[in-house]
Amino acid sequence: MKKLCICIFLILIFPKISLFPINTFSSAFAQQKPIPPYAKWGQVAVKETKKKYPNARVVDYLHIGKVSGEHSSTEKFKLWLKGTQKEFGVFVDIEFNNQTEKIMKITYRETPR
Repeated sequence: MKKLCICIFLILIFPKISLFPINTFSSAFAQQKPIPPYAKWGQVAVKETKKKYPNARVVDYLHIGKVSGEHSSTEKFKLWLKGTQKEFGVFVDIEFNNQTEKIMKITYRETPR
């Protein structure tokens, strides 16, 4: 009984010294994810789509994939836009030179879904 009282007394006087420090349970660690290689082209897709559809805002964004060719490649995206009257999707294809990464052509195709 005497040992129990001493332990309780010490815990009350020195609350930082305990078997389970509070920091152990409250620490959260954020995990860094690498930037995907298509991120640059995704920004271009969003920027150019906003220019083409100035009265709509981009609500969602999806990278569909990349088609690689010998001299040029095409990054494919689907953006979901919300206008004043309707919501709609736009497929955006960005074709660029493999060596210079200069944009050769951007195509847009609207879709109701």
